[in-house]
Amino acid sequence: MQRIHDTIAALATPLGTSAIALIRVSGAESAALASTLLGELPPARFAKHADYRDKAGALVDDAVFIFFKAPHSYTGEDALEISCHGNPYIAQRILEDLFNRGCRPAEPGEFTQRAFLGGRLDLSQAEAVMDIIHARSERALAAAHSQLRGSLGRRMNALVEELLGALARIEAYIDFPDEDLPREDRALVSAAVDRAHHSTCQLLATSHYGEILREGIQTVIIGEPNAGKSSLLNCLVGRDRAIVSEEPGTTRDFIEECVQISSHFLRLIDTAGINPAPQPIERLGMEKTLERAEEADLFLVVLDSTRPPPLFPKQLTERFNQANTIVVLNKSDLSDFAFTLSEPLASLRHVSTSALAGTGVDALKDKVASLADDLQPNVGNELIAINARHAHALERAQASLEAARAKLENGGPVELLASDMRAALEACGEIAGRIDNERMLDQLFATFCIGK
Repeated sequence: MQRIHDTIAALATPLGTSAIALIRVSGAESAALASTLLGELPPARFAKHADYRDKAGALVDDAVFIFFKAPHSYTGEDALEISCHGNPYIAQRILEDLFNRGCRPAEPGEFTQRAFLGGRLDLSQAEAVMDIIHARSERALAAAHSQLRGSLGRRMNALVEELLGALARIEAYIDFPDEDLPREDRALVSAAVDRAHHSTCQLLATSHYGEILREGIQTVIIGEPNAGKSSLLNCLVGRDRAIVSEEPGTTRDFIEECVQISSHFLRLIDTAGINPAPQPIERLGMEKTLERAEEADLFLVVLDSTRPPPLFPKQLTERFNQANTIVVLNKSDLSDFAFTLSEPLASLRHVSTSALAGTGVDALKDKVASLADDLQPNVGNELIAINARHAHALERAQASLEAARAKLENGGPVELLASDMRAALEACGEIAGRIDNERMLDQLFATFCIGK
């Protein structure tokens, strides 16, 4: 993405037959191109219906043209959008003609990269564009929109301002090596470092939530053989995804399926039954179950309500708690058998269901949605969920702030203290994109789709 002054063009809608296809053009030649195609430069941001004729004068399609005058476009450059009929052949003809007129094909993410380089978006907002495209739940979409509107950028700006103020106070004394940082100023710097450290900790606490918004909440269905785990999976998914049989131990490996519950995207994982006396093949399935349980965000512990509750391995029960587990008392339509749950299951949320009849499933979904709601960390009024790149930068900032705090406590030299503060500032700057790292930017934007 080195030819930043070129005029670029690409299809902005998915390739395939549709009612309309949208082609985007951005760059310095967009105005001249619009004038050539339409016979005059149309008013900015007004739709113009006209024939699209190629360079040889042949009619390609009737289209709608919208010209955007810099800086009032997505990229901040002069831009042109052409809406034609959604015939892939027509769209390709128009693209080929634009290339013949001097445009070049846009690279993946190049429109958004130009928006970032032109100051229209900071780097966290640019990443939010991709999160919006790939959001698979209402909550994930809300987080992406919040970030696109600058929620993370504002938090980082406040953090940077805090660090800059403290660093300015420190550097005022570096020019006077015979004087130490006065006690009152050291206290002010220490308070600023503490506030900055607290802010980085708050933001880092949203890292896992950001992961589950993008990848889905790992919800593991656990229980003894023939308790109805696969039937419950089928109920939640709304189709026969897993084989259901009266023969216990049908599920020997795990089955994963995605589902929307309320505003959340869940990855449901049906696992092999927990059997106190397993056969060799069952033992392998149970090992897979325990592996998936280690990574789970939520648990659905399915019990057969016609039988006494089973004993689960300690490494499983140690993970169960009020915040992540629902006990599902299944087969409630078959028996009035009453049993007493022992700890830790007794103190957990529970719901009665009949996966076969479909009763109690809506109540279960409500409880799952409630637990999923509580996974969101409280970082103020705005929904923030950082990604892995943000987390890596914040961890480095956190380490630098902890080093600065140690020097403040031990009376370390101001030169080394200033070095720690600069390192924290540099790490924080990477999140919003106050960096000069072309290779990193190219790699980041290359994950975007063509035309975005």
